[in-house]
Amino acid sequence: MSLRRRATAAITVLAGLAVTLSGCLYAQIPPMAPDTGRSLAPQTEGVDAALLPYYGQTLTWTDCGSAGFDCTTVTAPRDYADPSAGDLSLAVIRHRATSGEPLGSLLTNPGGPGVSGVDTVRDSLSLVADEQLTSSYDVIGFDPRGVGQSTAVRCYDAAGMDAFLYDIPPGKRGSDERNAALEQRQAGFAQACEAGSDGILPYVSTENSARDMDLLRAVLGDASLNYLGFSYGSLLGATYAGLFPERVGRMVLDGGIDPSLPGSASGIAQAVGFENALRAFMADCLTRSDCPFGGSVDDAMSDLTSLLQRVDARPLDNGDGRRLGADTLVTAVLAALYSDQSWPYLRIALTDAQNGDASVAFQLADFYNGRENGQYSSNTLEALRAYNCVDYPDEGETDDEALEAELEQKAPVIAPYWVGPDPCAAWPAPPTGTRAPITAPGAPPIIVLGTTGDPATPYTEAQALAEQLSQGVLVTYVGEGHLAYNKGNACVNGAVDDYLLDGTVPDAGLRCE
Repeated sequence: MSLRRRATAAITVLAGLAVTLSGCLYAQIPPMAPDTGRSLAPQTEGVDAALLPYYGQTLTWTDCGSAGFDCTTVTAPRDYADPSAGDLSLAVIRHRATSGEPLGSLLTNPGGPGVSGVDTVRDSLSLVADEQLTSSYDVIGFDPRGVGQSTAVRCYDAAGMDAFLYDIPPGKRGSDERNAALEQRQAGFAQACEAGSDGILPYVSTENSARDMDLLRAVLGDASLNYLGFSYGSLLGATYAGLFPERVGRMVLDGGIDPSLPGSASGIAQAVGFENALRAFMADCLTRSDCPFGGSVDDAMSDLTSLLQRVDARPLDNGDGRRLGADTLVTAVLAALYSDQSWPYLRIALTDAQNGDASVAFQLADFYNGRENGQYSSNTLEALRAYNCVDYPDEGETDDEALEAELEQKAPVIAPYWVGPDPCAAWPAPPTGTRAPITAPGAPPIIVLGTTGDPATPYTEAQALAEQLSQGVLVTYVGEGHLAYNKGNACVNGAVDDYLLDGTVPDAGLRCE
């Protein structure tokens, strides 16, 4: 059985704070000076001699086709411990500050792991940074190693991905027959990724990606890293702070992830987050005339369980060769829970599924999986697997029955669809990551945003991350959905902008509603 983190998140999903004190009283910390130490020359001070050719490279920017954007490619070592292992490339996009002399670069990551930062900045800049930030910073997006236009993880073609994601395995859920088929499916996927990824799988890790961010900081000419990371991007930023605390500038981590949780505990925490978000959806649904359920929230959750069991036993034909089983219907539900703006689509999908129509559920699942018109717009799912299998260490012998019992007690509706054979058991690259608190001693205050109803990065994880960081400041957004910044809350945006623009640390105990 596996309870590895199933579904970390992007910031562009279906949508057109108490402070923890760690040794200091943040209200007494003076604002940071606005001078971020930027230079047009690469920053190579203190760099190991073997890495100087990378840190000293000069960038050539080219027009990206849209006003204000330009792009470049940065060369990075596959293995920072052994640069002779070869190189890989990192795709980078820049939106130039719109007024005056920029404060510097603001590096961003939209999540995943595996979401393209280049595409997100180019296509959805307003979701990444508001006008105050785009006016004052050069906003930088990049595709992490293994992702998108960078040297990428490649596995299946579209037909192969369809079979991998949507085919319904034989046998009853939990049976030896079904588990054997799933193990074979995971092994085939791993073999395809190894064959198609040009030997990079052992080097696709959060630690190496964080080291890439330091390389980007240097070649962009910034003495310190200003950073805005979302969801998984919060873990990436915290990892950077742990490696290079003295190089942290102004850092905001939205949707904090607890770096100390093992994969099993992290998987349970996320399942509980989605279960709680599902209950919030049901409470709202029951107030509306188009809700397919009735009675209490518990009644509605029970009715959804029955629906999942029915489509598990008798999948619905979608008319395109695919059938809607319970796993795909759960994927559709998860997709819609990332934002309460998507709840109307979920009401329609569940109503239609009750009536035998799978089309809207497939639209939601396809959106989640990056599938459009039979093709896959990115390699996010392949990259996510690559990162997770290397980042999360093998936990050895675990009490599977106890873990399943805990999951069943805390997330009874989602639990049956959250477990299965370990997807990383056949992965060709060994796990090299560790799970431990990140303290980043010596770094300036780091702002951690946590949303109380966040399904994908539960609020408890943001609390834990802020507590671990030597100067972590937790800002709480009281609301539903994934992430907090740029979601229309002036309190959250004001706290983030004030910190990134002039270094003003949010007041202790800040809660935004």
